[in-house]
Amino acid sequence: MAITKETQIGKIEVVGKYKSVQVRTDTVVMEDTEELSRKYHRHALMPDADITNEHSEVQAVCNAVWTQDVKDAYATFKANQENE
Repeated sequence: MAITKETQIGKIEVVGKYKSVQVRTDTVVMEDTEELSRKYHRHALMPDADITNEHSEVQAVCNAVWTQDVKDAYATFKANQENE
């Protein structure tokens, strides 16, 4: 009877005009082949985020959807918010 704890990417979603990438990380506790518990953690990334420490799957999605046009539009949006 071995109890193990594993963290895995449960879901990656791209949302909104500025392509926010939402990541759900699942923490699963198993006893042999039976799942004892599963907990979820979510975080969101915007186009100006540093993604170097993100999972390679998350980096791939970010790099695919965050075109230079998206990054520029988000930077303009942020600059306009700061000036108000």
